[in-house]
Amino acid sequence: MSASPQRPVRMISTQSELAWTVPLLDSVASAAGDVPALLSLAREAGGNWPQPGGGHTAHLWELLASVSAVDVAAGRVFEPHVDAQAILAQAGNYRAGHDPADRAGAWGVFAAEGPGLRLEAKTGDAGILLSGSKPWCSLATLLDRAVITAHTETGGRAAFAVDLRHPGVTCDEPAWVARGLREIPSGTVHFSQVPAQQLGSDGWYFSRPGFAWGGMGVAACWLGGAVGVARDYKEALTAAARSGREPDQIALAALGETDRILTAALQYLARMATVVDDGGLSTGDDAPETGGRSPEARESPWKPGAHTGTDGSVWSDALRVRGTVAAAVERVLSLVSQNRGPAPLAFDEPYAKRVADLALYVRQHHAMRDDAQLGKLTLKGEHLW
Repeated sequence: MSASPQRPVRMISTQSELAWTVPLLDSVASAAGDVPALLSLAREAGGNWPQPGGGHTAHLWELLASVSAVDVAAGRVFEPHVDAQAILAQAGNYRAGHDPADRAGAWGVFAAEGPGLRLEAKTGDAGILLSGSKPWCSLATLLDRAVITAHTETGGRAAFAVDLRHPGVTCDEPAWVARGLREIPSGTVHFSQVPAQQLGSDGWYFSRPGFAWGGMGVAACWLGGAVGVARDYKEALTAAARSGREPDQIALAALGETDRILTAALQYLARMATVVDDGGLSTGDDAPETGGRSPEARESPWKPGAHTGTDGSVWSDALRVRGTVAAAVERVLSLVSQNRGPAPLAFDEPYAKRVADLALYVRQHHAMRDDAQLGKLTLKGEHLW
């Protein structure tokens, strides 16, 4: 039996410690493009993978990166479901002894806001009911439930667990024209008097440290995608060498720079995972939300100024991680595409898909806008230098 071509992405673990992941990665590779199959794998992972802040954050990020290295779109399926499970657990801890929702099924996380669209939560004799519209709801027609944010009667926003199979839920057909993440379109979902269960108090969703941790988990997915692109490049150079065409100095320099970039980013994520687990990024649990715009990392880019009611150290570190990883991904995409040229983008389906998927996924980062937010925190003294 031949060895599997799938390899995990390592931050702190040895290859042998992650050997158990290879069958999962083989399954992910086989299911690539088949979203129901990927959701089934994600549901199983959601019950078995560690949660952020629980002592094994680096292992969680290794798993997210490993799945994304196989197929970026698969990482885009796994991450929201795993994040939703963590949010539900955090909500249960927020209300000690309270299990916030039935966690079965496939979950999404929908917290984006959009012009002219508003989702409201109102409390009546029938409990909490959601009405209105929510944009950027990826895979809503295929999911069972979601963690979703809505405007409350107090003027704030809160998170709710909602059943997407309820008859009051209708989904627009997404007008998805992107070449990247084609199997994961995002569209608007409409709610009409849909029962929901609140998770935490108003503002809890955005002020909890898990929001920052989840944003770093998305960065782990981006980085895993870049590892996949880098592996494509290394394998192409190896194949060329076998056929008698040794890589020149420019090709080798690009591979060396790619190695430096990825190694540094992986080590940074590993260090930040340790800080998360040691409690160094766990402040701000009870801080009110004052931003008014969605900084949701899973469905839309973070917006500057959205965390002004929280302890800045959590957000400054999250912004550093996401910005550092996004820059690493952009540079690897540039190095590899420049050196491989147009042919594989035109004729190598797995490589072309990986590049298109990753280029779109990493655009969830808001580049200079996030750096401006970080600069504001830096002026306040939140830096190591």
